[in-house]
Amino acid sequence: MEKFDTAIKIMNERFGKDTPIAIATLDGSRPSVRTVSGYYEDGAFYVVTHMFSSKMKQIKANPEIAVCSIEYFSGHGIGENLGWVRDEGNAAMMAKLRKAFASWYTGGHVNEEDKNTCLLRIRLTDGVIIDDEKKYGDEWQYKVDFVKKTA
Repeated sequence: MEKFDTAIKIMNERFGKDTPIAIATLDGSRPSVRTVSGYYEDGAFYVVTHMFSSKMKQIKANPEIAVCSIEYFSGHGIGENLGWVRDEGNAAMMAKLRKAFASWYTGGHVNEEDKNTCLLRIRLTDGVIIDDEKKYGDEWQYKVDFVKKTA
């Protein structure tokens, strides 16, 4: 198995479910970090949020984001507001997110009727994954270029 394929396998195993991730944006020149529930698929993290949240205002001004997880991943990406969670184009991903986030998603935490409840996609550009268990061989660190699909 090639290093990139192994790195993606690790990403899918660790983050293809409800996962707390820290995302850093810029508020002008000042960094701002917060923890959100994220779900990873196909080179991107997905987050349900509100269009008028601080993070979305900051992403609109500067879409470059840093991402970090206690599951031994840190990286960079580009934030994209995919619009209202009930938009037709978001239906397939939202079905996955409702399932992944089922333990907290309902019960008043998310209001899908509010057209400002949006889907944030963070398209990863690069990152470092640590496999301290060396689960798939002798490698313990994968430096991944998600754009070029290399490690």
